[in-house]
Amino acid sequence: MATSSSSPILTGLAPVLAPDTRVLVLGSFPGAASLAAGRYYAHPRNQFWPLISAVLKEDLASLPYEERLPRLLAHGCGLWDVLAGCEREGSLDSAIRKPAANDFDRLRSLCPALATVGFNGQAAGKFAAQFAAAGYRTLVLPSSSPAHMALGFAQKLAVWRRLAEPREEHPAAQAALF
Repeated sequence: MATSSSSPILTGLAPVLAPDTRVLVLGSFPGAASLAAGRYYAHPRNQFWPLISAVLKEDLASLPYEERLPRLLAHGCGLWDVLAGCEREGSLDSAIRKPAANDFDRLRSLCPALATVGFNGQAAGKFAAQFAAAGYRTLVLPSSSPAHMALGFAQKLAVWRRLAEPREEHPAAQAALF
């Protein structure tokens, strides 16, 4: 029996965006648990929801998932991934093959208030220069993934809190972002 050496092409999750989104957090590509659940950051040990809850000063992590996304958007924060699809066995970014980037050309028209793009981890952070060149404030954040525990929660949070800092050179973002 012949087996194929390639994995099936996986498709990512739909963006969570609104016209008044001021901060966008981009991951690399959803892990296996997130893809199976059809939810961002579904792995129970992923620290995304506790981190963003602390940044926003609202406990989104304790809410049912269906209530988290509207609350996230109410704070002017959106979610998406840099990759629309790829081949991958498991959940590690290092296992990604044949990556296909999301189409970010429409982002400015979809989110005209967008000022800051945070990249959840180094793999997503490879796109930071592209967003900086487009005029966005960019932050490469420590990964919230359970595979990246070199930093403790408090150390990660200290960097993640920078998402809430105003961007001085962007007139629409003189107030705190959240």
